[in-house]
Amino acid sequence: MGTASRSRADIGVVSGFVLRILRESTPRPQTALAEHLGIDLGTLQGWESGRRPLGNVRTMDLLRLRRTLALLGADGALLGWLDAAMDADRILTAVLRPPGDPATHPLAGWVQSRETAHLVAWAVRGITPPALQTRAVRSRRGPVPAGPQLAASDRADFFTHLRRTVESAGQAGERGLLLRRQSLYLASYDPAPDAEAWAEQALRTMRPALALRAYTPRWIEARTAATVAARQGDPAPLHDFVDALAGDQHSELANLAYWGYWLGSMPPNQPDDGYLHQPDTATWNPLHLFQQLVGSLHEAPGTVDLYVHSLSTLLRLHPWLPLADTAAAQHLRERAAGLLDTRPLSPVSRRDLESVHYRLQQTN
Repeated sequence: MGTASRSRADIGVVSGFVLRILRESTPRPQTALAEHLGIDLGTLQGWESGRRPLGNVRTMDLLRLRRTLALLGADGALLGWLDAAMDADRILTAVLRPPGDPATHPLAGWVQSRETAHLVAWAVRGITPPALQTRAVRSRRGPVPAGPQLAASDRADFFTHLRRTVESAGQAGERGLLLRRQSLYLASYDPAPDAEAWAEQALRTMRPALALRAYTPRWIEARTAATVAARQGDPAPLHDFVDALAGDQHSELANLAYWGYWLGSMPPNQPDDGYLHQPDTATWNPLHLFQQLVGSLHEAPGTVDLYVHSLSTLLRLHPWLPLADTAAAQHLRERAAGLLDTRPLSPVSRRDLESVHYRLQQTN
């Protein structure tokens, strides 16, 4: 094992790397930051390398670290990634060294944020989170990694263990659904040749939820099954899911609530999927959600249909949004025109996009 020389519970590579680029944004050398913190250089080096995980640091010491970085002029947006980075380390640790009780797995006890999922993917696949691409690129001397690196054996073990977590999630009781769907989402990053076939098999127990035409507690299973299938190259389930959304108001609002959580338009404080059962439009920031949906509009087959329908629903609820951010509205108007001309869409999505494009032209 790549981490055989230390306990699996000591994984801290993600938070350590985020701390490194935070410190470099000040910009200060390690010696200067260590001096400001009143710690020895070896401690700071241990944090940045992951040998001494930030997740094991006392709360008051972590608070002092954050405030010192802020006082030294660290990138404010990047500071917000530190919690997600520590959460990513917890997930890596739990997958590589599963807890005895699956119900205590971090993927069973909290709805992960998009930032956390992207940071996990960075560690196991080398995929730099889009929001960090410019911040993470920096010329360095010597053999310094370009991202949070797990050993090759650990990266392979991660997906092997993640599959087992998906398959055993039923043992987590009421937390099993959350554990299963979040593990299945991370498993979709698996580059193994058999990953698509395995995902198809794993999705079979969720596929019946796609036949439901109104909201039920299994709605999130349908969304997960449809989006993972689209990531694996099969857009048909997501087309069916979008068609079902169009006929049920609760499902429409639950979809926006899920986007709101995933895209950071509401506080990341949900321990389970219960917030979807009674979605409240007052819990998310509609302008932020509009900006995030426009900025992350994905043109992959199937996925584009979900983005388009979600934007259409959001604009029906809040027709003032294009006036609140004319730059985002202009960008969406241009993207909509291009998609209508070049992208094959489902009939529902084409109607949605035509409606969005017309609405945006009226506010021009």
